[in-house]
Amino acid sequence: MQRLITADTILTGRAGQTVPKGAVLVDDDRIVATGHRDDVSRQASNEAVLHEYAGHTVLPGLINCHVHLALDASSEPLQHYLDSDDTDLLLAMAGRAQAAARSGVTTLRDLGDRNGLVFHLRNAIEHGALAGPRILAAGAPLTPPNGHCHFFGGEVDGEDDIRARIRDSADRGADLIKIMASGGQITPTSPPMWASQFTGEQLHLAVSEARSAGLPVAAHAHGTEAIAEAVDAGVSTVEHCTWMTGGGGYDTRDDVAKTMAERGIHACLAWPPHWRAFLDRLGPDRAKQIVSRVRWMRDLGVPMIPGTDAGLRGSSFTGYAEALGLYEYLGFSRDEIIEMATTTAAEALGLNDVGSIASGYSADLIAVEGDPRTDLAPLSKPRLVIARGELIADV
Repeated sequence: MQRLITADTILTGRAGQTVPKGAVLVDDDRIVATGHRDDVSRQASNEAVLHEYAGHTVLPGLINCHVHLALDASSEPLQHYLDSDDTDLLLAMAGRAQAAARSGVTTLRDLGDRNGLVFHLRNAIEHGALAGPRILAAGAPLTPPNGHCHFFGGEVDGEDDIRARIRDSADRGADLIKIMASGGQITPTSPPMWASQFTGEQLHLAVSEARSAGLPVAAHAHGTEAIAEAVDAGVSTVEHCTWMTGGGGYDTRDDVAKTMAERGIHACLAWPPHWRAFLDRLGPDRAKQIVSRVRWMRDLGVPMIPGTDAGLRGSSFTGYAEALGLYEYLGFSRDEIIEMATTTAAEALGLNDVGSIASGYSADLIAVEGDPRTDLAPLSKPRLVIARGELIADV
């Protein structure tokens, strides 16, 4: 089936790459042409479905690099998760994924669930049994006994367990390995957020085993030592990347940040849609510290990708566009933010045919009113959403 989408402007992916009075021709799940509408229209068949969006901009579908579909973003997400059986949980996860897609997010990276439920959901979408976004799935993250997020079922105790867990995840079809390099907030038995949960040698082992299986590693790391050890081990992304130390302080290490920049290790900050209220609660002094850390990373060339930790309390699956406002507050241009949430995110996640509007790429695209380069707000209400050629929304 062909679709011909026309709009005032096409943003093809990279900042500054635009096509005025443009069009995109989609054939099944692939983009086959993009350019001026007159040129592209001549390539469309007579049966092509026309989607005209005067006064709109078409751009690649958004990519949320850090979510937890198993959690419901309520005031008690962990308790609701623990109270759900697998059948109910899987159905709820499907609904959350579809809600994210309707909000313009055509790719999700899920970083923690139980019993491989997310693999079943991903496969159902891939096989066309269910409409929804592309899902990159980690499954249960590796954590020590009673460590952060142990309730997902990924506890490991020693090197043999690490090897076995990674092999099991690979056999189940994981797209990546997630390891909890430091403690976290929502697990009562977890070490403090800043404290390391694994030794440097164990992180090296995990990355080596994952690499042997052809899988990247995402390391949850709030503490500076955990970040440094994860970077030294060669992970692909550092989630949160908060640079915390004991006692509530921060330790930003230039050498580690420069290594991240040199190796292309991306920091996924995973800030929620209500980031402004979060900063207000922290108070002006601590908020200033947090903002300065992000700007410091940017100044040193650390590549960044956006995520929201969707599923945690108050972090909805439909608030990704609002979360992108954080980066504008931090001084990123809107062009940079759009590129970061599409092209850069796709590259960081190893998606070679996603994140741009170009011939041969996956047909993941959205249309929004006006021009998001002058105002990001319309990204929160896309008029058209197509994910891998499937029409998700057309209003």
